[in-house]
Amino acid sequence: MTKRVEYWVKIPFGPIHPGLEEPEKFILTLDGERIVSVDVKLGYNLRGIQWIAMRRNYVQVMYLAERICGICSFSHNHTYVRAVEEMAGIEVPERAEYIRVIIGELERIHSHLLNLGVVGHDIGYDTVLHLTWLAREKVMDVLEAITGNRVNYSMMTIGGVRRDIEEKHKRLLLEMIKYYREVLPQIEDVFLHDSTIEARLRNSAVVPRKLAIEMGAVGPTGRGSGIREDARWSEKLGVYPDLGIKPVMPEDVTGERARGDTYDRMAVRIGELWQSLELIEHALDQMPEGKIKAFPKDNVLVAKLKILGDGEGIGRYEAPRGELVHYVKGKKGRDGPVRWKMREPTFPNLFTIARGLEGNQLADVVVAIASIDPCLSCTDRVAVIKDGKKLILTEKDLLRLSIKRTKEINPEVKGDPTPAGVGCSRGVLL
Repeated sequence: MTKRVEYWVKIPFGPIHPGLEEPEKFILTLDGERIVSVDVKLGYNLRGIQWIAMRRNYVQVMYLAERICGICSFSHNHTYVRAVEEMAGIEVPERAEYIRVIIGELERIHSHLLNLGVVGHDIGYDTVLHLTWLAREKVMDVLEAITGNRVNYSMMTIGGVRRDIEEKHKRLLLEMIKYYREVLPQIEDVFLHDSTIEARLRNSAVVPRKLAIEMGAVGPTGRGSGIREDARWSEKLGVYPDLGIKPVMPEDVTGERARGDTYDRMAVRIGELWQSLELIEHALDQMPEGKIKAFPKDNVLVAKLKILGDGEGIGRYEAPRGELVHYVKGKKGRDGPVRWKMREPTFPNLFTIARGLEGNQLADVVVAIASIDPCLSCTDRVAVIKDGKKLILTEKDLLRLSIKRTKEINPEVKGDPTPAGVGCSRGVLL
């Protein structure tokens, strides 16, 4: 009897590939068309934003934060600002908290509609792309009317928000809610009941709940696998508890228990579109009158932070892609952070989906990666080259070298400037 021999081959997927919105590299080990393993290679989009922040004041860093990611610009700014507010003990006016909810949920609608269209395009169903991206224009127009921009809104400030929601904006928001309640049923019907999409997404790139927990999956990726977690709900963030926030699970949308496949991840996003409309509507109804920021001018804010900014703070927020964490460390007398680090949701989700792809077909790769809605410019890490050879650094090595470099830049820093649990995941200070 002839012994069967398996021929495994390795092929690169990326960094430049029509199926990727941003450059990143995945090494696929294949047995024929079957995926044996996926090795994620990061580092093609590193911009050194944290390095730049070491030379900026707290207000200037806000503009860096919202440029970490174009789609989640408000989420990053919001999370950074919350970290600074915790560090300095700044109380945010209640009206500002409601406005933050409204802008955050507008961004979530914009992000989810974009991702639904990308997934439709990746499976060759461009009708879905045009349907969702046409609907997305409405929320982009509303964001532009309120903030002046369609992408980077510059809405946040430390201690509140920069712009108020006026009566004319309320009318626009209510018109938008009415519009989406008319068009979302069609989008929902296509994604949940179209036989072409269901055949393509069901049982594709399955991430069981146990694996999702082990890999630290967050956002729709984690909830699609049955993890009932949402930072807005678990952290009782701002005024979200008053608005009835709760995690959206696949069973809330499909009526079936979570399987952890691509279909369930998209179902969670559809459910969150409906939820965001309700949250905006409740926020408009309940928003009180009052101030929108704690400090009238930025120069007053920077001067206050030189006095109050002595300590550390952690901000958490449920960005459209999942839980976002920012850490800020300040020192009295400095007008900017001594340390600023963030953990983006795409980082754990990328490695989660890499495991979920094992045993799937090569054709599943593009849509599986798109199903986590990756932001690769958020996620990139540093690669270290010394004497022409690539070095592999452990977490301890990265932490040690990052601390060393921080002390070189800021000699006044003593001890370990990074708290336990935050780590040096981005490593941009090397």
